[in-house]
Amino acid sequence: MDHVLETACKIIRQADRDHPADTVLRETFKRLRVFNPDETREISNTVFTYFRWLGFLTPESNTHAQVQEAFDLAAQFQQDPFSFTPEQLRSQAVPDWAGAVVEAADDWFRTLQRPPNLWLRARRGQGTALANKLGNAEPRILPDAVLYQGAEDLFRTPEFHAGEFELQDISSQAVSLICDPQPASTWWDACAGEGGKLLHLSELMLNKGLIWASDRAEWRLKHLKRRTARAKAFNYRAALWNGGAKLPTKTKFDGVLVDAPCSGIGTWQRNSHARWTTTPDDVNELAAVQKQLLANVAPSVKPGGKLVYSVCTLAKLETIEVVESFEKQFPDFKPIEVINPLKPDAPTSARTWIWPQDSGGNGMFIASWRRV
Repeated sequence: MDHVLETACKIIRQADRDHPADTVLRETFKRLRVFNPDETREISNTVFTYFRWLGFLTPESNTHAQVQEAFDLAAQFQQDPFSFTPEQLRSQAVPDWAGAVVEAADDWFRTLQRPPNLWLRARRGQGTALANKLGNAEPRILPDAVLYQGAEDLFRTPEFHAGEFELQDISSQAVSLICDPQPASTWWDACAGEGGKLLHLSELMLNKGLIWASDRAEWRLKHLKRRTARAKAFNYRAALWNGGAKLPTKTKFDGVLVDAPCSGIGTWQRNSHARWTTTPDDVNELAAVQKQLLANVAPSVKPGGKLVYSVCTLAKLETIEVVESFEKQFPDFKPIEVINPLKPDAPTSARTWIWPQDSGGNGMFIASWRRV
C-alpha cells in the first residue's frame, strides 16, 4: 500500500462530524509537509471521492476496499452517468432525510456525483486576460468568472500573490452582482466570514464608499484583513458581531447583505463529507438563526435601502420559509424583482434559486427587499 493511499485512508477514518474531512486534510498536510502538490491533490481527490460514493459502498468492507469500490463507481459514472437510475441516486447519494427538505429534480442528485468545478473571480474586466495567463482556463457566463481546469497550485502563482484573482465559486459571485452596490454607497456585510463576498462588493464599488464587515469569529476577520491587503481593498471597517440585537454600529446603510450561516446543502457536490454529517436538527436550528439575523439587521437599512439574504443551502426551511417569516414580521420591506446573473434571459424574481446542475457551481438561494 503506497503512502498516498494509506494517508487518504487514515484521513477517511479520522473524519467525523467534529472533524470535517477538509479540516483533517489541511491539518494533515500542515503537520506532515512531506507530500508534493500532485500527492496532496491525489489524497484530497481520494478522500472526497470516497465520501461522494459512500452511500453506494459495501459497509462490511475495509477502508482500502471501499476506496477502490468508490473509484470503480466514479469511473462507471464518468463513462455513463445514466447507468445509475434516479431512484438509486435519490436513495444512496444523499442521506434519507434530504429528500424531505429539498425539492430537487433528478438532475441535482446526478450533479452531486460529479467532481466540482474550480472557479476564480478575476479583477474587474480582466477575466479573459487572466484565463490566457493561467492557461487551462476560460471565462464563463459572468463578466469576471473564470473556470480553471488545470493542475497548478494556484496559491503559488504570481497572479494570485499580485491580487489578480480570488478563488470564489460562481454562485457566490452572483450574490454580489445581485446586491449591485454603487461606488458612493454604504453597505454592511453582516456575516462577512473571511471576506469572499466583501472583496467582490469592494470591487463593484470601485473601492469607494464604505463597507462594514462583521463576523462572530475574530480569526475570520484577521484572515479577511490579510485578503483585503493582498487584493488592495481598503474601503471597509471590520467589527466583531455575534448576531445579537446589539449591533456593531449605529450606521444606517444603503444596503445590507446577510450571507447567513446555513446547513450548506448547496455545497454537497464540493464538500461530499458534509452530506453525511449534516442533520435535520442542523437545518431547524440554523433556520431559527437566519430569522433572528434578518430581524436584527432590518432596522439598519435606510428607507429606500436594500436588504439581501443569501444562503448556500436548498432546504425549504432555510429559504422560502425564512423569507415568508421575515415578510410577515417586516411589512415595510418589499420584495425586489432581480435578474439572475447566471440566467439573464429568465424572468426576473425576488427569490433567486441557483442550482448546481444549471450553474456549474454551488447551490444558492438569494432574496432581495427594498425598505419603503
